[in-house]
Amino acid sequence: MAEPVELGETMRRARRRLEDAGIDSAEIDARLIVEHVTGTTRLDLIARPDQLVAGPHVEAIEAALARRAVREPVHRILGTREFYGLPMRLSAETLEPRPDTEVLVDAVLAVAGKGPLRILDLGTGTGAILIALLVQLPQATGLAADISDEALETAAANADLNGVAARFSTVKSDWFEDVGGEFDVIVSNPPYIATTDIADLDMDVRGFDPQRALDGGADGLDCYRAIATSAGAHLASKGWIGVEIGHDQKDSVTAIFEETGFDCHEARKDLGGNNRVLIFRASD
Repeated sequence: MAEPVELGETMRRARRRLEDAGIDSAEIDARLIVEHVTGTTRLDLIARPDQLVAGPHVEAIEAALARRAVREPVHRILGTREFYGLPMRLSAETLEPRPDTEVLVDAVLAVAGKGPLRILDLGTGTGAILIALLVQLPQATGLAADISDEALETAAANADLNGVAARFSTVKSDWFEDVGGEFDVIVSNPPYIATTDIADLDMDVRGFDPQRALDGGADGLDCYRAIATSAGAHLASKGWIGVEIGHDQKDSVTAIFEETGFDCHEARKDLGGNNRVLIFRASD
């Protein structure tokens, strides 16, 4: 078993290990790992840098650093990531919910109203989008659809973790295939990377995110076609559709939905100024 090490020295060693591995975010990743394993905070590091980190914790930190050194994302190592201020557990079959996707939640909240809405989240993954909406809309109920059993289990666990399990249900479905009923809001962050572009993604993404959650087909638009083609049969009168898109897909995704009877109500940009979210409504 490893010998105990002072907290300050543990943090320095962790940062150096990741810097030597070429990790650009070495300092913050090292801090996240050390704090997660030891249960300490930045205040502890400042006030008590000489407190000892027990041998088992030293070993757990070393194991986590070894994973990060080969580019496994830090939040996958920790097993959780925050989304819209809420903790979300991750699994091998789910994407990490990222800050840019919070733009979709904001856009939907701006149009959906506050009543007893029924919301469908297609390709739910961790359930982050639907859960964030349910937390903000206490009269709403939601159905999370995904083709992966593991993703649905993760989403259900996250709904329970965030106190919305009573208004959250799941269905295993390939897009709308096994979804019944009408919804006031349909949301999705579907796979939108062109198949041939996946090899060019950062190793943090292509090496650890599930392939089928990334691959949008030859042009990256297959999933939007599937959603747009069937959404009309499941969207309530005056309902809304909100989708996340790739930065260069605004015009092409808008055209797909317009061809199937929807008008683009709004386009929103992400934190980096890129097109990221489109909101649609059935044409009058």
